[in-house]
Amino acid sequence: MRRRPTKEIRVGSVPIGGKNPIVIQSMTNTDTRDLAATLTQIAALRDAGCQLVRVAVPDADAAAALGRLCRDGALPLIADIHFDYRLALAAIRAGVHGLRLNPGNIGSRQRVREVARAARDGGIPIRVGVNAGSLERDIAARGGGATAEGMVESALAQIDLLAAENFDQIKISLKASRVPLMIEAYRLLAAQTDYPLHLGVTEAGTVRGGVVKSAVGIGSLLAEGIGDTIRVSLTGDPTAEIPVARAILDALELRANRREVVSCPTCARTGIDVETLAARVEEKLDTLPALKRPLSVAVMGCAVNGPGEAREADFGVAGGNGLGVFFAGGRVRAKLREDELLPALFRAIDEFARDAAE
Repeated sequence: MRRRPTKEIRVGSVPIGGKNPIVIQSMTNTDTRDLAATLTQIAALRDAGCQLVRVAVPDADAAAALGRLCRDGALPLIADIHFDYRLALAAIRAGVHGLRLNPGNIGSRQRVREVARAARDGGIPIRVGVNAGSLERDIAARGGGATAEGMVESALAQIDLLAAENFDQIKISLKASRVPLMIEAYRLLAAQTDYPLHLGVTEAGTVRGGVVKSAVGIGSLLAEGIGDTIRVSLTGDPTAEIPVARAILDALELRANRREVVSCPTCARTGIDVETLAARVEEKLDTLPALKRPLSVAVMGCAVNGPGEAREADFGVAGGNGLGVFFAGGRVRAKLREDELLPALFRAIDEFARDAAE
């Protein structure tokens, strides 16, 4: 699909926008002042596949921890700042790779200018973050509450504050917990600017509801070519966000090294434990190293129709009544006992991984 053309910025070593792949981001939920816990969580996010991490900076003690987090952390670090411009300046001095702030709540134009100048001189990009729940009161009052038009108005006004200081290393987010509002706001903004956009459904909820809201909101926009970085916001351990973000990108074929499990929902013809086999295959794919090309693996319950229905898969198994088939590219390659299916499939996956390793 055709991506919306955008300016390119860089957060640490990670390029964003332009022709670069979509970037997965998350945020720690540890106490930023607890260095050990925060560093451990950042490393876990990196290992899960996260590429950028944001940390909250609510006070001077949290700002004082940023130097160590920048130096020893496993990912480029974005400081999340609200209300106190001095915390933004301290974060820049500490060496953060990016800022997330709302210039509208930093204070006077002079304070915004100070932050913009320091970020410009330090080569640090700023994400202008507009949230429906904290929209400026005058804008919300005119719209009778948070509206897509009001969110875009807020974002453009904040961009103008930064642009007045000759600052253009900007990324924008327009988050809302209501999916239709979030989608409409991003569509409106995408038509008016070429800055890269960070997508997310804020306060999406727990895994059960948050996954659906994030997939619908983020996925709808990505399918239209809108979006350069994404965050799936789920209540709880942030490492749980990363597989969901990858799955959204994979469903839209937006990752060059995507891994996909194709499995049937089962029916009366099913004669093997498709659910267990598919789960084992997912676990196997998660252990593979980085690949140069996508990998699709199918687990089908019917040896008659399964290979044909999953003909686009690289490899797969299907069967019933204690017997099954191993297939590749939609063609049956071997007939095997049920207990031989998974070993045969794993051997094929391992061989593929060796040939396609980056």
